[in-house]
Amino acid sequence: MPEEYIRPSLKDDTRVKRALGNMPKVHADSFSELQLLYLKHALSNNRWQKHMVDSRGSFYLPFVGWRFFYVLLLGRNRRAYSRKEKQVSLALFVLCVVGFIVISLALGLLLLYLLKSMLGIDLFEGTSLGIWDWFQAL
Repeated sequence: MPEEYIRPSLKDDTRVKRALGNMPKVHADSFSELQLLYLKHALSNNRWQKHMVDSRGSFYLPFVGWRFFYVLLLGRNRRAYSRKEKQVSLALFVLCVVGFIVISLALGLLLLYLLKSMLGIDLFEGTSLGIWDWFQAL
């Protein structure tokens, strides 16, 4: 009769071992193999940990004697926004739209003024903003 295949315990998996190490030994020893399997799946199947750019590292400043770490994450935000984040996002969106309208309006008025000046149309006799003279000097 062939020997039965004995699967190693999931307690030897690095993620599971780290998770079990963060809890009291009494509770960590109470998990069955099936529970450990589901724990492993829960720890390794995190879609929120996958980013387009995920750069992590550390550097040491020799004269200061401190070690710093950095994390650069770039990707689509899959988290649900909190109420405060929604309010800030809406405020920034409105600010961007208003800024775009104001800049477009100012450039449009400037182009209309330059066109009026180029055609020699004087709306108010003897008054000038000096923009046409400045534009001609360029």
